[in-house]
Amino acid sequence: MTDQTLPDLAIVYEHPEWFEPLFAALDRHGVSYVKVPLAGHGFDPAASAAPARVVFSRVAMSSFLRDPEHPIFYAQSLFEHWQGQGTRVVNASALNIDTSKARQMSLIARLGLKGPATRVAHRQADIPAAAQGLRFPVLVKADIGGAGAGITRYETPESLAEAAGEKWCPVGVNGISLIQEYAPRLGGKITRVETLNGRYLYAIDIESPGDAFDLCPADACLVRPGAPTLTMTRTTPSDEIIAAVERLAVAAQIEVGGVEYLIDDRDGSVLFYDINGLSNFVANPVAVLGFDPHDNLVEWLKAIVAQQKANPA
Repeated sequence: MTDQTLPDLAIVYEHPEWFEPLFAALDRHGVSYVKVPLAGHGFDPAASAAPARVVFSRVAMSSFLRDPEHPIFYAQSLFEHWQGQGTRVVNASALNIDTSKARQMSLIARLGLKGPATRVAHRQADIPAAAQGLRFPVLVKADIGGAGAGITRYETPESLAEAAGEKWCPVGVNGISLIQEYAPRLGGKITRVETLNGRYLYAIDIESPGDAFDLCPADACLVRPGAPTLTMTRTTPSDEIIAAVERLAVAAQIEVGGVEYLIDDRDGSVLFYDINGLSNFVANPVAVLGFDPHDNLVEWLKAIVAQQKANPA
């Protein structure tokens, strides 16, 4: 396929249903695109040109929950291969931060922002010692998560030591665990702020029953068996929080993604705790937000395609 006949855009993804709203928006806007599911995909490191002028990464960290042969690390190699050929891969750099909650917490601290007190360990045997000095209860999180996966709450040092001794604690697919002080959410809610090209797009408050950690607000997430009932409300964070989120998105090299924070019910402090390199946006966006952010996303993607056509590699 010559460059003249290439589609404008390729959507590279793992989940077979999550991106139907994106595909519908691309159709509405008349964009020439191809769908590239990662299942069954392979490439030749000495050849294998990209399938479109612009590639858009839609790789979900939760893919390891659906398939032990997940494409998370494969996608990093694939995108670097295409980038080496001069292809514009949108959101490829986001995988570096998305694949490690430890890196996320380091970035949050490096920018002078506050997050829950956190320790990182790569052996279960080291988790109890790492938790020393933290206030209980604590959460143990897998370094690579998604959809609240791999988060367990421990009330006491003894219960944590028992779980670590039996190797029951959550461990990421990369072998890394985070031990983090549990912070009660003010009003039982967290706030997710979505960004596009490093700029604020919208924010929603997400309320969940009890201490649910699976807070994905997208259509496909809400219909999963066992998914918690979520209440989602549009909100507008303070200018200070929006500026902090934009700094995080730029520093993390996330072109399309979100940042989550909560207000600690104990002292009112703002705690940033998650940087997401993938967003499906909120379900029923027009009802919740008053607009469909997929339209904003597609207009931005069209501008990138136009730039690539005007200045081919």
